[in-house]
Amino acid sequence: MSGARQRIDGAAAYLLHAYPYSETSLILEVFARDHGRLAMLARGARRPRSALRGVLHAFQPLELGWFGGGEVKTLAKAEWLGGISLLRGEGLLLGYYLNELLLKLLPREDAHAVLFDAYASALAALSRGATSTTSAELRRFEKTLLRELGYGLVLERDAHGRAVEAGRSYRYQVERGAVAADATESGQAVSGKTLLDLAGDNYADARSLAEGKQLMRYLLNHYLAGQPLQTRRVFIELQDV
Repeated sequence: MSGARQRIDGAAAYLLHAYPYSETSLILEVFARDHGRLAMLARGARRPRSALRGVLHAFQPLELGWFGGGEVKTLAKAEWLGGISLLRGEGLLLGYYLNELLLKLLPREDAHAVLFDAYASALAALSRGATSTTSAELRRFEKTLLRELGYGLVLERDAHGRAVEAGRSYRYQVERGAVAADATESGQAVSGKTLLDLAGDNYADARSLAEGKQLMRYLLNHYLAGQPLQTRRVFIELQDV
């Protein structure tokens, strides 16, 4: 089948961003479970009577169909699947933070089903609005994102292959891992317990949660390569992401 005739139906997806195209249409950035990040033209979506106006909302599970083999696909249909409350307040801003990470870091048309599921889980936590679980879900998502991009963290062993000790202090270095804190001044300071808690997805300890946030920020800043996060700029007046 030629690329021009390619057609996909019934794809689970989320809308990451939309911007106007001509007077009546939209260009969409979507994240599909089995197809990755895609750009799509939604013809007529800005028309007052378009059926798409009530469907194309960020942070809501969608079922999409599209066709075309070029860089920008053409949206054929969209259906809202429901099942998640609308994000509000802090949860809404954090949702945009997740979307911005995907838009800036995820290559086009590279499927990441595990990351898609982590994103859906994070959105569900944000919709519930429980701060205690929200931070943990954000850290899980960030860790999954780095692993899926090929930048997985080595957390249970240090850079020399030795087992990480809970009571020891470390510095985490990009693309190298944890080194004893007294061996170097570079890298992000982190305790051995935090590294082990991150490895086990255990976020019950407040210190581990705080240090985990700082470690993820340090690593993401590196892989963003200087690209600023607009959501972080907005959020900094209220609370650190």
